[in-house]
Amino acid sequence: MMKNTIYILLALCLPSLKAAAQVQTTGKGVQCQIFSANPGKKLSPNDVITFQAVQKTEKDSVLFSTYEQGQPIRTQIRPSTNPADLMDVFPLLSVNDSAVIKVPVDTVFKGHETEMPAMFTKGGYMVFNIKVLKAQTLEEAMAERNAAMAKLQAEATKLKTAESASLAEYLKTNKLAPRITPSGLRYIVKTAGKKPKPLSGDTVYVNYTGRTLDGKVFDSSIEEDAKAAGLNQPGRTYEPISFAVGTSRVIKGWDEGLLLLNEGSKATFIIPSNLAYGEHGAGEDIKPFSPLVFDLELVKVVRVPHKTVTTPLKKKTAVRKRSTIKKKN
Repeated sequence: MMKNTIYILLALCLPSLKAAAQVQTTGKGVQCQIFSANPGKKLSPNDVITFQAVQKTEKDSVLFSTYEQGQPIRTQIRPSTNPADLMDVFPLLSVNDSAVIKVPVDTVFKGHETEMPAMFTKGGYMVFNIKVLKAQTLEEAMAERNAAMAKLQAEATKLKTAESASLAEYLKTNKLAPRITPSGLRYIVKTAGKKPKPLSGDTVYVNYTGRTLDGKVFDSSIEEDAKAAGLNQPGRTYEPISFAVGTSRVIKGWDEGLLLLNEGSKATFIIPSNLAYGEHGAGEDIKPFSPLVFDLELVKVVRVPHKTVTTPLKKKTAVRKRSTIKKKN
C-alpha cells in the first residue's frame, strides 16, 4: 500500500518561473513552493481536480510522469492519509498554479521504514512538480463523466450496427449459410472428423489461419499461409497450438466452437467481436468491434479425466389398487 502511494502521484515541468514564488510548509513538514501568475480561488475539500504531475528523487530521477503516461490525474480532494498523497497541499493551490513540493521520506515511511526504496535516503525528500489544470464540484465532475459515457455508448452502438451490417454483407457476398449458435457464433464444418468431440478441460491441438472480413490475414500457425500473406513472425514455430479448451485460454468464439467439432474436423469460424476482441480490438489489424474469420483444423484431442455425473434412480412407489370384485356372502 505504501509503495502504491509513492508511485501513484506525479508532477510536471514548470512553465515559466517569472511569477512570484510562495513557499509554505504544512504541519507534517511538507514544503511547497508555489508559482502563481494569476492567483485565484483556492481549491476546496471535495473538489475534483485535474492536474499534471512528475514525481522525482532529489537527484532528479523521474519515477513517474503524467506526460509520459499520456493523461493527467483526476482525483477528489479528501482528508490526507499519508503526506505523499498531497491532500494537505492541494488546498494551498489554485487552478493554473504550478508547485514544487518536497515531502520528507521519513514521514512517508514512518512505521514502515523497511519498505523505503533504496532510491530514497533517511532525512531526504521525494519531490513532486505539479500543475493544476481544472477544479470541479463533485456534481460537475459526475455530469461531465456521465456525458462522456453517453458519448462512448452512442459511438459503441454505432460501431455495433456497422459490425452487424458488415457481417451480413460478408455472408451474402461469399454465399455462406453457416450454422449459428445462440451466442452468435457462426461456423461451417468443411470436413467432419470421426472421433469424439472434446470436453471442457481437454487439451486440443489446432492449426489455424485468422483473417478479418476484408481478407487481411493477421495470424497463422501454418507456414504456407503465413508466407503467402506476407506475415512477419520471427521465431515462430509452425505447428498446431495447444491449450485446454473451455478454460478461457483463448477467445470465447474458439472455446465455444471447438467444443462443437469432432477430433479431425476442419471448419470455418465466423466470430462476432463480442466473442473475439470486443470494443478494444487487438493491435493494428484487429480494430474495435471487428468480426474475425478462422479456417482451422482440430488436429488432436488429449483427454483428461472427467467426473462421471450419475443421476440417482427414483424409487418406485407401489400403489395398491382397490379391488372392484365384491365378495360373495
